Amino acid sequence: MLISLLFLLLLRFLAAILVWVLIFGVLAVGAFGIWYCYNEYASLADSTLTYNNVGFTTNVNVYLQIRDTWLAFLIILCVVEAILLLILVFLRTRILIAIAVIQESSKAVGYMMSTLFYPIVTFVMLVVCVSYWGITALYLATSGGPVYNVVALNSSERGCSSIAGNQSCDPTTFNSSAYGSCQSARCVFIKYNTDGLFQRNLFNLQLYNVVGFLWCANFVIALGQCTLAGAFASYYWAFHKPSDIPACPLISSFMRALRYHVGSLAFGALILTLVQIVRIILEYLDHKFREAQNPCTRFLMCCLKCCFWCLEKFIKFINRNAYIMIAIYGKNFCVSAKNAFSLLMRNIIRVVVLDKVTDLLLFFGKLLVVGGVGVLSFYFFTGKIMIPNSSFTASSLNYYWMPIIAVVFGAYLIASGFFSVYSMCVDTLFLCFLEDLERNDGSAEKPYYMSKNLMKILNKKNKQPKK
Repeated sequence: MLISLLFLLLLRFLAAILVWVLIFGVLAVGAFGIWYCYNEYASLADSTLTYNNVGFTTNVNVYLQIRDTWLAFLIILCVVEAILLLILVFLRTRILIAIAVIQESSKAVGYMMSTLFYPIVTFVMLVVCVSYWGITALYLATSGGPVYNVVALNSSERGCSSIAGNQSCDPTTFNSSAYGSCQSARCVFIKYNTDGLFQRNLFNLQLYNVVGFLWCANFVIALGQCTLAGAFASYYWAFHKPSDIPACPLISSFMRALRYHVGSLAFGALILTLVQIVRIILEYLDHKFREAQNPCTRFLMCCLKCCFWCLEKFIKFINRNAYIMIAIYGKNFCVSAKNAFSLLMRNIIRVVVLDKVTDLLLFFGKLLVVGGVGVLSFYFFTGKIMIPNSSFTASSLNYYWMPIIAVVFGAYLIASGFFSVYSMCVDTLFLCFLEDLERNDGSAEKPYYMSKNLMKILNKKNKQPKK
């Protein structure tokens, strides 16, 4: 947790350095790949092995002995490297904007540290949803009355052959002496009654329970996104930062979302839930069709699953930006989704650049946090390092990989929680930045709210009001 927090705060000062290091690191890896492929291609100059001699084989190492394989790798890497260089040259301004937005996000997180702990609230709400779903499913599955039958535990015992095993009994009044010499007769639970109203509609009720669970879980996530978006939007639209930032922005945003936006959040969660239900049904049908071994059916099912997976990702993207617009303007879901989509499409290049730069930076951050904690835990649980002034040692562990895996998994969850807040901050400030560009012109009546760094990159400035 401390490493994740420190990394997010340091992005305020190191964002530009880290981004350019990552970009040039990718270019350096590509250049090394080109050099390596060229050396392998040159070393196989005397080779007479071709694809016609090899044919089809599952041994990949055989193809690496063919000179044309390395030539193909060399051409592909050269094309990719050229594309990356062109993107770097023509989109350098957009990259600078992305870096400035990331730096501004670090400032916003620094001023509102309470937002970093909001994922705990979301986690608790999700635990409540999962618990309610599990308890309801258990009550439905056991809603019928229990059925008890008389069973002879030892059928070879004298006098037990006449016990059929389907004679009903009551375990509270059962007496084995009533069955004579068959002392192993017992009143045993067989099943739950399936003749009641709930039992006849058990599948429909369980399906309704699953739909309710998905809807509630998506609503909790939507509430968290809208709450964080409202808090970070209040930071951006404060003209004098941090003096104009409202007091307790996170709590205020949470109360606004509960008071005014519950319907919009529930509607957006319902749309996503319907798509997820379709995906669950497709997974069930695919499991059934897999037994039939029908290639055409499986190909069609694979295409449908791919299409609905893409649709779910698209709806999540639209919902996320719609919740940001809801937090800014307070309009309903449909209007907010339309405005957010139109705004993003008018700035599609900036959106793509910011998204990829942010993803690369946060991936590097997760890798750094999880990898660092994993290495430290490995050295600790193997006994190579110990806590000073402590009697606890881990050198006697027989299976030290188990606690290491647990620590790494926990570090990944904590880092994902912190970085999800930061990602939401970047998306919110970016949408506010685009709105600021389109709504304002820098005049005294419509001044820009963006930072001075962003105005410097775009050659914008606010005009001083006339005295």
